[in-house]
Amino acid sequence: MGRWSGKSKGTVLGYKIFLFFIKVFGIRAAYLLLRFVTYYYFVFARENRNAIHDFYTHNLGFTHRQAKKITRQNFYIFGQTLVDRFAYLVGKGAHFSHNFDGENYLLEMNENGKGGILLSAHLGNWETAGNLLKKRVTQKINVLMVDAEVEKIKQYLDTSTGGSRFNIIPIKNDLSHVIKIKNALDNNEFVAMHADRFLPESKTISMDFLGKKARFPFGPFLLASKFDTPVTIVFAIKESDFHYNLSATKPMFGKSSVEQIAQKYVMELENKVKLNPEQWFNYFDFFNDDK
Repeated sequence: MGRWSGKSKGTVLGYKIFLFFIKVFGIRAAYLLLRFVTYYYFVFARENRNAIHDFYTHNLGFTHRQAKKITRQNFYIFGQTLVDRFAYLVGKGAHFSHNFDGENYLLEMNENGKGGILLSAHLGNWETAGNLLKKRVTQKINVLMVDAEVEKIKQYLDTSTGGSRFNIIPIKNDLSHVIKIKNALDNNEFVAMHADRFLPESKTISMDFLGKKARFPFGPFLLASKFDTPVTIVFAIKESDFHYNLSATKPMFGKSSVEQIAQKYVMELENKVKLNPEQWFNYFDFFNDDK
């Protein structure tokens, strides 16, 4: 099976159709359309379907029948997270509610004046979490990411919706992103990053995850260990069509080691995946660390 390529899937036409439905008919209508679209992907996106199906059977102990059912659910919820993302971009974020376990930790981090690093994963809906954080905690959130979205799609979203509501810090080979992270933290801003995917040439760290060895990107944990700023692990789980559960762990302060941060992160991620397996959106062989 393949590794993560860093690129998003989808077409400009597909994005246009969903934005039209959200604007004209509402979010529920877009969800209805989504059922047909995600069934198409379930049938024809064989590599992605098989990867997540194998994850459910080999790592979480589901039967093949259970795994098939939850795989279809997974595809649909993933589509919903994209619809929710578009809904925020076109000004319909008020439709969503949330509760927040650990919000006080982020408020304290903001008051502390040293900024903060937020580690998350492709579990639930990180972008909706960021939108909700901006309402309650801070107005400035920086997202460190591989800026590899298909260019035509990116141009369309920028033109039609104004693009991302976050400050994107693209990862660069010249390491200029490290300077931007430092500047953001010095300005008491939050820097969010995923720590569950890596590109083939990236350095990794091997960790015990769901009973097997799995590779995680080394970079996020290294960055989190180098700055004298609090580090917390955050998730946004979709509990119903219009409600999210956000969570943040008690921050690690001081310069914790790479291994300490990685261990804490993997423990939290493992717990969340067990509780919300239908919202694990890594469609590749996560444990294929020999290839």
